[in-house]
Amino acid sequence: MDTEAPHPTRGHSSPGKGEGRPRVAFPPSWRRLSWPALSWRRAGVLGIAAAVALLLVSEFLVQPFLIPSRSMEPTLRVGDRVLVNKQAYRHGDEPRRGEVVVFDGTGSFVREPARGDAIGEALHGAASALGLAEPSDTDFVKRVVGVGGDDVVCCDADGRIEVNGVALDEPYLYPGDTASKVPFRIVVPLGTLWVMGDHRSQSRDSRDHLGEPGGGMVPVEKVIGRADWIGWPVSRWGSAGGGRTGGGHG
Repeated sequence: MDTEAPHPTRGHSSPGKGEGRPRVAFPPSWRRLSWPALSWRRAGVLGIAAAVALLLVSEFLVQPFLIPSRSMEPTLRVGDRVLVNKQAYRHGDEPRRGEVVVFDGTGSFVREPARGDAIGEALHGAASALGLAEPSDTDFVKRVVGVGGDDVVCCDADGRIEVNGVALDEPYLYPGDTASKVPFRIVVPLGTLWVMGDHRSQSRDSRDHLGEPGGGMVPVEKVIGRADWIGWPVSRWGSAGGGRTGGGHG
């Protein structure tokens, strides 16, 4: 009786060659591509993914905003890119006096814009959201001087703005500027803001819209976010001047 087990039959392939190694099958179109082409394709995919991620961050968390004018000098200069905190007022908080905010001025500072090229507007909006292009003509950056219920007056005997009978200390004003050459007295309606630029002689702000519908007031719901930090250029890194002003209540 034969007690030995029969030897297994080996195939014709040589032992140890190619056994147990997974084989990767590239699509036929990829087989014709050189490695440099594959690297460029991978770089393109990574670039698109990074841009999408930045757009999502810009939409919901922090948006870069390119400063296009001199209206907020010396706090913000032309070409600065400020980081706008879009979560600052989404949890019940509202803008406070002295904070620098970015807002949509449609209906308060500008009329409803005429519809143009939808694709061009979308591309410009994406570039603006990434801080690569100037903001929309309807977006503005200003400092909050009065909030809902405030009695704002310009000016007292010393040329200072008063809020609820208390003179404001405004160290952020552009050197040589007065608080305002335009006298006014307004009571800010609830749910709105009275805003002004730091470079008062170069700023078109709430004062310039007193006689228009809305009286220059910016609805709180139109505020995009609070300008917290200057992100570019590197030499300008730091706070965007969002401190409160003195005076008034609240």
